[in-house]
Amino acid sequence: MKSDMSEVDLLKIIENDRIPGHLAIIMDGNGRWAQERGLPRQEGHRQGVETVRDTVRNCSDIGIKILTLFAFSTENWKRPAREVNYLMGLPEIYFKTELPELMRNNVQVRMIGDFQKLPGKVQKAVREGAEATKNNTGMVLIFALNYGARAEILTAVNQIVNDAVQKNDAGRINEKQFTKYLYTADWPDPDLLIRTSGEKRISNFLLWQLAYSELWFTDVYWPDFSRKHLLEAVYDYQNRKRRFGKV
Repeated sequence: MKSDMSEVDLLKIIENDRIPGHLAIIMDGNGRWAQERGLPRQEGHRQGVETVRDTVRNCSDIGIKILTLFAFSTENWKRPAREVNYLMGLPEIYFKTELPELMRNNVQVRMIGDFQKLPGKVQKAVREGAEATKNNTGMVLIFALNYGARAEILTAVNQIVNDAVQKNDAGRINEKQFTKYLYTADWPDPDLLIRTSGEKRISNFLLWQLAYSELWFTDVYWPDFSRKHLLEAVYDYQNRKRRFGKV
């Protein structure tokens, strides 16, 4: 749903109504944004980092408590080596330039995904960003890096099996217990998922956690995703009925 209201009107509604506590975003369309402008795909990713900066600030401003960004999937390793190498350099660039603002805005940085398979420079950049912001008490900013939901679920299942063997306990496990084995055990499930670029699929992102999330899709490529688009998505979310299986 796209609103014809102005950003000012949207902001008035948002300030006086419910805000999604946890927002997840699939940041899609960087490469196509660049190609349509006759630019190398890397330029789209560079511009995408600028959009991350603005989106983090905007989400914090309107009161979102948790923001999860799908930054690099387990499937993205299949892209050309030059593009992957460029993407692997972005976390270092991001934290080098954005850490002061993250600290000013009291943002806490966390990461989900298979951390150990990332290059050392990425691990170092994310670890230092998380360490520097660990005592911040504002919005939690979660980067999904080398993340795949199926891999996450299989990792959880294998850990459950290992724990059961060690404890000699083959009892049944419920949803609440299973959730404790996921990367996202510390946080509630997303209330709202946004995906840019016109694609309408989840793409192996938070499959368990998105079971009851509201989904919002836009044709806008990620580098062009603006504060107004964010407000439109939140406004749309506010006008939905979340029944969770009830009448």
